[in-house]
Amino acid sequence: MNLFQFLSVLRARRMMAFVIFVTTVALAVGWVLLRPKSYTAHAPVLVDIRANDPLAQPNYQSIVPAAYMATQMDIVRSDRVSQRVVEMLGLEKDRKFQEDWQKATAGKAPLKAWAAQQLTTGLEVKPARESNVINISYTSRSPQEAAKVANAFSQAYLDVALDIKTDPAKRYSSWFEEQLKFARDRLEQAQTALTAYQQRTGVISADGVDMETQRLNELSSQLTLVQGQLTDVANKRNASAGSVAEAMASPLINSLKSEVARQEARIQEASANLGSRHPQMVRMQDELAALKSRLNSETASIGSSINTAYEVGRARERELQAAVNAQRGRVMQFNRHRDELNVLRRDLEAAQKAYEQVSERASQSKLQALTNVTNLQRLATAVEPMEARGPSGKMALGIGAVAGLLLAIAITLLLELLNRRVRSVDDLSMATNLPILATVPAHNGRESLALLGAPARPALSYRGSLA
Repeated sequence: MNLFQFLSVLRARRMMAFVIFVTTVALAVGWVLLRPKSYTAHAPVLVDIRANDPLAQPNYQSIVPAAYMATQMDIVRSDRVSQRVVEMLGLEKDRKFQEDWQKATAGKAPLKAWAAQQLTTGLEVKPARESNVINISYTSRSPQEAAKVANAFSQAYLDVALDIKTDPAKRYSSWFEEQLKFARDRLEQAQTALTAYQQRTGVISADGVDMETQRLNELSSQLTLVQGQLTDVANKRNASAGSVAEAMASPLINSLKSEVARQEARIQEASANLGSRHPQMVRMQDELAALKSRLNSETASIGSSINTAYEVGRARERELQAAVNAQRGRVMQFNRHRDELNVLRRDLEAAQKAYEQVSERASQSKLQALTNVTNLQRLATAVEPMEARGPSGKMALGIGAVAGLLLAIAITLLLELLNRRVRSVDDLSMATNLPILATVPAHNGRESLALLGAPARPALSYRGSLA
């Protein structure tokens, strides 16, 4: 179908096309005038993924922005947020909502859950393109209600996000408080056990063991010295009194020995001239006997002093041996006390360390539970929309006109194809497959008569007026 045929069809069915066009435009105008107006308010929220929480533990796992943003949008759409909005707006006490709830559920469903479900029908949550902003939109018949509910959803989302952040910290804080009490009890028990042991044994510090060991070493050294001296005295005791070093080094004994030797020499010289009963010889013999008696007496005193020194050394040895044994037992006892004291001190240190760690974690959890800061920020507060949602009246009329024109053309062509008629010379040629020899205009100038020729001859067309 060429353009002339197309225009012929439209001209022939122009009334029907006009009716379709006018009807479509009228429907568009009626829709614009009768449609229920709905208003949409927007409350954007910024989600700062890179915000660092100074109270939280370091997170070594990378956060996937897409998954994180999808999670945040699911939180906005969650029943928890919707029910929080119901509480904030006080819809449970609203009589209109109660009546609608009775009609819809006959009082079987919970009012709060039903109201939250009704609110989510007008909620729309979308992320801004290539940014970390979540647009919370709400559509309602009233601009005031749309802005109020959008702001309520925004605030409820911030509150729920804060609750999600602080609820685990509150539970951890309560648990850490119990653990802190238990750790405090263990610390007090360990401190009490250490104090009681120190009072019972008298061991205050493990450093006293070194002093006792030093005392043992000193006593052992003294015992070794006394035993050496006692061995020397015993050797002198077993030897003859005159051969000991003390006797040989004594000036008196050496003098007496010299006098005894001189006296014996005199007696020997006098014996050549005097008899044994001579008074001079008797006197000299008496003097020699006196010298020897004195020499023996002095030698015996040295032996007696050696025996006395031996007995004193033996007594000193026994005393030092007993002291060494007692000190050795004391050192061994101190070693046992030191080991037990070290065990109690390690228990006390472990309890102190555990208490400090639990106390630190409890303080941190308490601070996290009291925090009111999240990585979410409200960028703007929803305001009452000035215009209704959807196309304006002029746009709707323009769309209706275009749609009516296209619909009129489509229906006209469809009816023409279903009931095809000859409206031009070209239609006649296509319908008969014969060449056109001539055309004769009709008397009204708008229609013409055509003469058809034989199919074997070429088509000849003549348009003009006959005289």
